[in-house]
Amino acid sequence: MYKHILIPTDGSQLSTGAVEKALVFAQEVGARATILTVTEPFRVFSATIEQLELTRKEYDQHCKQMAERILADANGRARTIGTECSTAQFSSDEPASAIIETAEERGCDLIAMASHGRKGLAALLVGSVTIKVLAHSKTPVLVYR
Repeated sequence: MYKHILIPTDGSQLSTGAVEKALVFAQEVGARATILTVTEPFRVFSATIEQLELTRKEYDQHCKQMAERILADANGRARTIGTECSTAQFSSDEPASAIIETAEERGCDLIAMASHGRKGLAALLVGSVTIKVLAHSKTPVLVYR
């Protein structure tokens, strides 16, 4: 069935739940998993609180630490479940494109992700990454709610 599943996460509660479900699914079908997190690059003009409060260097360090924490948590879950897992982190203005490109480059035959991550105004302004992945990916997408 599936051999390699890409599991994007932003570390939100819904996304973390989807990671767990996707890792269980991967273990059940004998697939390996790649956990991906995509951070946004620093912008001089931003509505993101971290970018308004921090210098570029501090922001980059904050993103690196956040990504490491998200990936370490997901990797720990994979070990507990018994799923073969690797991790990846990228910085991109277009998280959906980064997800799609990673799936293609790594030969993933399924993308498994949460229905949404961001909440409130950020989701309204930026739009749903999941919707963009669904609309543009040639790789099948499994969406968890």
